[in-house]
Amino acid sequence: MTWRAAVLALVLVLAGCASPMRPAPDEPGADAAPVLRLPPASLGRELAAQQQLAVTVKGKTNRIDVLLEADARAVRLALVSMGQTAARLEWDGQRLTETRSPWLPAVVSGERILSDLQLALWPEEAVRAALPAGWFLDVTASGRVLRQHTTTVATVAFPSPSRIELDQLRDGYHLVIDTRGMP
Repeated sequence: MTWRAAVLALVLVLAGCASPMRPAPDEPGADAAPVLRLPPASLGRELAAQQQLAVTVKGKTNRIDVLLEADARAVRLALVSMGQTAARLEWDGQRLTETRSPWLPAVVSGERILSDLQLALWPEEAVRAALPAGWFLDVTASGRVLRQHTTTVATVAFPSPSRIELDQLRDGYHLVIDTRGMP
């Protein structure tokens, strides 16, 4: 598999998780976690990190490097593979801007990538405040559990200070984020 195909597979996995026609989050049958759009300032600190994302779907794992910066004004993200920038995202709290390589398909959703990062990294109070009715965030000894009523939809584990493991149970993928440079 070429590096572009690997990047494409990873990003399509993340993009496929954000269906444009999804039932209301509190309806029975809603099939995915709500998409978070938290203000950058709600992170409560500045962040600069180099990360490697590994996404596993149906037993296949793809990896990509990510450069992440966040401050009170914006969240900036660059997806990089083999020295090539696949996509850049910027969220200023009002508008999500995406630029991408010509070979990256239009279906790729920066919105889902941002949402997963916010579920894992933003303060629990900020995440809870953004959840629709019927959705809950529980904090456990090992991480976080996102529920719709009594059904677990996603889990976030923090096995070490530099590793985050996110399972999107309804969306069917496992994401491992290994971080370098996170304060």
